[in-house]
Amino acid sequence: HATPTEATAAAHPHRHRRVRPLRRRPHDQTTMSHRKFRAPRHGSLAFLPRKRCKSHRGKIKASPKDDASKPPHLVAFAGYKAGMTHTLRTVDKVGSKLHQKEAAEGVTVLEVPPMYVVGVVGYVATPTGLRALTTVWAAHVSEQAKRRLYRSWYRSKKKAFTKHEKMYAERQRERERELERIKRYCSVVRVVAHTDVAKLQLRQRKAHVLEVQVNGGATVADKVDFAVSLFEKAVPFDSVFDANEMVDVIGVTRGHGNTSVTTRWGVTRLARKTHRGLRKVACVGSWHPANLQYSVPRAGQYGYHHRTERNKKVMLVGSGANPTAATTDFDLTKKPITPLGGFKHYGPVRSDFVLLKGTVVGTTRRVVTLRKTLVPQTHRSALEQVALKFIDTSSQQGHGRYQTYQEKSKQMGRLKAGLYADHVADTAAPSGGVGPGGFAPGSKDAGAAAAGKE
Repeated sequence: HATPTEATAAAHPHRHRRVRPLRRRPHDQTTMSHRKFRAPRHGSLAFLPRKRCKSHRGKIKASPKDDASKPPHLVAFAGYKAGMTHTLRTVDKVGSKLHQKEAAEGVTVLEVPPMYVVGVVGYVATPTGLRALTTVWAAHVSEQAKRRLYRSWYRSKKKAFTKHEKMYAERQRERERELERIKRYCSVVRVVAHTDVAKLQLRQRKAHVLEVQVNGGATVADKVDFAVSLFEKAVPFDSVFDANEMVDVIGVTRGHGNTSVTTRWGVTRLARKTHRGLRKVACVGSWHPANLQYSVPRAGQYGYHHRTERNKKVMLVGSGANPTAATTDFDLTKKPITPLGGFKHYGPVRSDFVLLKGTVVGTTRRVVTLRKTLVPQTHRSALEQVALKFIDTSSQQGHGRYQTYQEKSKQMGRLKAGLYADHVADTAAPSGGVGPGGFAPGSKDAGAAAAGKE
């Protein structure tokens, strides 16, 4: 008699399947587990450890390759984040769907007041890296740069550089000898520069000090002479960077404190009825080995990390003091770069500024470092010449309907504050007396009373 399996195979030949024997691998081949692409890990391990940055200012950890065919020049600059706005321009990119079409792009406004060079440092190449040989300082170092050397300026005796400035003329021969040592032994030359925070709307009076490498020049002597020629001089932003150039932005991101593993790493939430919470990692490790792997997502510090963003486009370089800084060939309205009411949490931009395409790390008022790209960019977006047609300067504290104060007053008429100011001026005492409320006309108290009345 046929077995049930054979009977089934005879009755239904299409159901019968031949079982292939198991093919064993050779002994020299081993099977290895692999990560499934349908469920990759959450978060990148390239940014470990995710902890708070030591320095508030972006640190230049690498500089572009030196090119002796170019004249001596600086490779970095420091600026302060003011805020964001948007621009309108016609895209010039043949073959793209946006070619000859208008595109609205978000831009970041950085205020970049001139920097001052106060020293030069020479570095010697060793098998273990660069080693600082000597430093030569300028005759005078400003107070805002000296404040960086003290934790508490008003409690200190303020003795920094006092002996140096007093004996500067007597040590002329020593300085020349140190400069000759740099020219003879060093291969890398950097200048010590600081920002001018006095020109900003900040409470801080302590300048940010950084070393900027000098590239270009046929010899090291050319670099040193160039650095010495900049002592105690203001170095404007447009002498380092130009419009339509690609730059790298180095800074510290916005801090968010101590956050959960779901916010910090983006892991998947567990099922809704999970016991003791669902915004967790289900299993943080095996029983044995009884340790926790470094790659397992955990809760902790999120934000305030040091980051470098490469290849940001410089859209525009201008002056905040220019009343027509935001005027273009297509938008002839005379308006500065500062929006109505100022940038939120920053205020007006009064010094030089630069527009960078896209976002920039950090919060408002945070210092960021701009560096020339490590590798020259040759793609079309980098070589494209930007011609802005419109720069938005509407208020960032409302719906943003008006671009200038004249446009707003023309539409809304005279406001209550202006009418009350005229009333105070008309009813003021003729001989320098007091106006309404007991305040002298035109005084700060009268203006404050007018604002409070409104």
